[in-house]
Amino acid sequence: MTKHNQILKDKHILVGIGGGIAAYKVCEVISTLFKSQAQVKVILTQAAREFITPLTVATLSRHRAYVDEDFWESKHQKPLHIALGEWADVFLLAPLTANTLGKLAMGLADNLLTNTVLASTCPILVAPAMNTDMWQQLSVQRNWQYLWEDKRYHSVGPGSGLLACDRVGKGRMAEPDEILVNLQSLLYSGGKRDLLGKKVLISGGGTREHMDPVRFIGNPSTGKMGIGLAQAAKYRGANVTFIQACIAPELLTSIGNIQIISVVSAQQMQSAMLENFAEADLIIMSAAVGDFKPATYTEKKLPKSSIPSVFPLESTPDIVAELSRVKQPHQYLIGFAAQTGDLLTPAKEKLQRKGLDAILANPVDQPMAGFGSDTNRAILLDKNGREQKIETCSKLELAHHLLDFVLSI
Repeated sequence: MTKHNQILKDKHILVGIGGGIAAYKVCEVISTLFKSQAQVKVILTQAAREFITPLTVATLSRHRAYVDEDFWESKHQKPLHIALGEWADVFLLAPLTANTLGKLAMGLADNLLTNTVLASTCPILVAPAMNTDMWQQLSVQRNWQYLWEDKRYHSVGPGSGLLACDRVGKGRMAEPDEILVNLQSLLYSGGKRDLLGKKVLISGGGTREHMDPVRFIGNPSTGKMGIGLAQAAKYRGANVTFIQACIAPELLTSIGNIQIISVVSAQQMQSAMLENFAEADLIIMSAAVGDFKPATYTEKKLPKSSIPSVFPLESTPDIVAELSRVKQPHQYLIGFAAQTGDLLTPAKEKLQRKGLDAILANPVDQPMAGFGSDTNRAILLDKNGREQKIETCSKLELAHHLLDFVLSI
């Protein structure tokens, strides 16, 4: 997180920790929230204290931890569960155990955590975690469905993987990065699902054009902007397909439960985009696609002495132009323009020349923007002459701004 993560800054985030081994992961979430200048308060259930201590979370949050014994103290100006509920802008429950899930589904309250839930009115993000067989129980799934009758609740996970019981299956709590992304999206959007039922196709990363197995022509794109777009669209209810080129695997872990298609070259990206294009309602071409490739490819590594001083190149496919050519009236196509110097002039020209519905122009020669940065700034333009400037912010926040820009028409 950076100092330009304005979504979290000064927000009141209440964290409720349930009794499960995944509780240790929440410590990273609390620490990151504090570093992002959020105000964090934590409630521990009695079972949670078997896994982590009040001292641990108090140290990380820089605020006292609340436990069940505090519920009965009379020194508070108003009942503690009321005060905490009114204080919170958002409530995170992680890990959400089967026991707490059952209480919430039935509207029961027998400890500080569940009483505070009922005394609050803010959005609630839940991150369930339990053994696979527990998660699949009919009663647990019934409670899970009951929970969604209350629009306050939003979920992240559970994922699949190796569980603490050595079982491999569904029930693993979402990773801290994914929880933090969902918290930010919830705070930004208020929980709206304005892309529900829509299919969104996004490209991200940077293509590579190989001359032999170890040498290639590429660019510095890390794919962080594309990841932010995929995260934002998924959170807002879209069915997302993400075509990624050469993004580091560790960056992709924060994207849960979407279709990811991996490619390397511009030709592969074009094929993947066209294969998935017809079903998409919104298409966002944020990948940095190389303009040229070596005219020849050698399957074995070329000795340095065999590489000519002048290496012949040829053009790669113009993917955006091809997508624009086959685009249907109901589809909305957005391009990107990574520029140095003047942003507006080349972006307007590309918007018209490529037949785009909108374009995002961002600088790559300015600090805290462009390739590899966690932050970005941009100018949004559309074919109807609308123009919006976005100051430096996280790439996730910029992604939400772009979706707002599109959805506003």
